[in-house]
Amino acid sequence: MKTKLIGLGILAAVIAAALVYAGIAGSQAVTEISGYVGGEKIGLLEDEEIQGILKSRYHLSIDYAKAGSLEMVREDPAGRDFLFPSNQTALELYESLHGSPVQSEIILNTPLVLYTRSAVAEALEAEGIVSTAGDVRYVDMEKLTACMEEGRTWASIGLPQLYGSVAVGTTDPAESNSGNMFAALLANTLCGGVASEESLEEILPRLQNIFQRLGYMESSSADLFDQFLKTGMGAKPLIAGYESQLLEFAVEHPQDWEQLRGDIVMLYPTPTVWSSHVFIALDEAGAAGIDALLDEEVQRLAWEKHGFRTGVYGAASDTSFFGVEGLAAEITQVAPMPDAAVMEQILQALS
Repeated sequence: MKTKLIGLGILAAVIAAALVYAGIAGSQAVTEISGYVGGEKIGLLEDEEIQGILKSRYHLSIDYAKAGSLEMVREDPAGRDFLFPSNQTALELYESLHGSPVQSEIILNTPLVLYTRSAVAEALEAEGIVSTAGDVRYVDMEKLTACMEEGRTWASIGLPQLYGSVAVGTTDPAESNSGNMFAALLANTLCGGVASEESLEEILPRLQNIFQRLGYMESSSADLFDQFLKTGMGAKPLIAGYESQLLEFAVEHPQDWEQLRGDIVMLYPTPTVWSSHVFIALDEAGAAGIDALLDEEVQRLAWEKHGFRTGVYGAASDTSFFGVEGLAAEITQVAPMPDAAVMEQILQALS
């Protein structure tokens, strides 16, 4: 009888422990936070492996709607837990419109690059606009900008099969971060430094002249890159985008990349600018997203599967597993973005 009672006592203890565990597990229900993100980060946020880490370790899921970096910070943030634009200018603009957020942190980085086809890269190299170091190709922004300002045609640089003047296709700078950043890069190039209030009077007419020749501009970096891949050299000979876009494409679509890799060329502007993807937490629930996205494994996957340079930047990253020729191990020639007040004037002039 005594043994039986001891057995029942142990069973009761096990059941009680199971109930306590179930209660603890139940109390750690997954919290959903919602906000706006730039389209270039959707692949990362939809990554099932990353979603699993956020749910299992941080009891968090992220719901989002796609929006341009400047568009999202100009809107009324009511009802949102976070904003996830693609540069710090957007954070400056948010602070000027709405005050300080609960918290903000840079989560991801990727440099602005230019994409083209091998025939165009070879023609630009023959003109001294593009140079090669190792297998990495660089584009001299002063020479390229001068070529665009002069209105030189593609035919004049040895590409008679292409129509019109030399230009860089970009997204609408008033709506999309990559277009905004390319406008900043051109403004810096035109003034020979970092564009400031004092330099605007001289450079704005020149900047307007360059953009007026571009015609229709996409509103999404993802859409522009997709069109570049699909429409060929004649439609979009040269575009501005993010380094991460090609790296993510190569990982997610290896068979397609195998067919394209001999023709797609990535050019690093000298200097370039960083696209720093800053997470703006609007409330305490949103702030939990910062810790989750800075998780060491999430950061590793953000680089290895989606091409974002993450963590404390310093040592050269391992680039071999992407299978992308001409990928720089380290980004060294970088100029700062103009401040938010200057960028606002630039965007007004280009709208």
